[in-house]
Amino acid sequence: MAKRKSNRTDTASEAPAGNAATPSAAQLTRAIKNLDRDLAEMLQRRAGLSVERAKLGKPVADSAVPEDALTVPGPMQQSGLEPIFREIAAACRELVAPQRVAYLGPDFTFSHLAAYHRFGRSSELVPVGSIAAVFEEVESGNCSFGIVPLENSTDGRISDTLDCFSRSPARICGELPLRVHHCLLGSGERRDIRRVYSKPQALSQCRKWLAGHLPQAEVIANASTAEAARLARDDRQVAAIASRQAGVEHELNILAENIEDNPDNVTRFAVIGPSPASPSGNDKTALMFEVVHEPGALADAMNLFKRNRLNMTWIESFPIPGSGGRYLFFVEFVGHQTELRARRAIAALGKKSLRLEVLGSYAQCEAID
Repeated sequence: MAKRKSNRTDTASEAPAGNAATPSAAQLTRAIKNLDRDLAEMLQRRAGLSVERAKLGKPVADSAVPEDALTVPGPMQQSGLEPIFREIAAACRELVAPQRVAYLGPDFTFSHLAAYHRFGRSSELVPVGSIAAVFEEVESGNCSFGIVPLENSTDGRISDTLDCFSRSPARICGELPLRVHHCLLGSGERRDIRRVYSKPQALSQCRKWLAGHLPQAEVIANASTAEAARLARDDRQVAAIASRQAGVEHELNILAENIEDNPDNVTRFAVIGPSPASPSGNDKTALMFEVVHEPGALADAMNLFKRNRLNMTWIESFPIPGSGGRYLFFVEFVGHQTELRARRAIAALGKKSLRLEVLGSYAQCEAID
């Protein structure tokens, strides 16, 4: 494709000839306006190409953060570029196939923030009351995707999510590791606090800080961090542990920030949909299986991954409800399920398993703030 020739001038060409002085404010303003129009024209062209690509049977790429674009040198940090490209991708997706995305609500929970980071504001984000309801929205076709917490670096696995995977046909098509930063929020002063509300996981992740800084306060678990923020808004003796965004939404004071005990506190979310993602070249695959309950059965199953040179990144055991001591095992390894080594390992594991399901393959992602 030929490079488009711009009729616009940059700041240097607007400066008076022979004048090496800093450009004037008027020149800079004019140059910015010209670039803004160029950007708008290029965004419209990008949107048109996305529509044309969709007509050829190729959907708009799910990734909202193109790595090549983020490495272009300049004064803007990657953290500033990421949300811009996320919204561009979301807006283009909406032109082709409007998306509804279910998440564990209410608004301004960390699940909501994860959904926003992954899908952008242009998508319709649908809050529901439970993790099971997220799966139901996807299974029914009411939502294109769902986003559910999978594990936390402090508290480990999310049992409700694993239970839903054991019963649902929904598949993992993406992951989003989100750095979780907790704030102490209140409508009064920190010295006034007598009760601290939040969801159990958030309280667990801040228990050392609470013991050291608010030993006199009663710690009370409730349904969500967003609900805790609403309680704190109405009572000066109540504090909430929630996100900074929840504090802004409910007009609360930030009494302390980053109070999580583990500074590298990350919750990994799984994006669920009707089918797995296509290979990206940097993927992981998740499996769920059950083996016979006898000595050496699990060790034999695990040896298949070593034999096929597959690097496991996660393993969890999960008791099957009402089974009398039987377990499901969740395993994640590096590679896509369509790759030869993965296919061999999955086929061999199927012969040793009472039950085996591939939960999906998806691109590996770095943790985001």
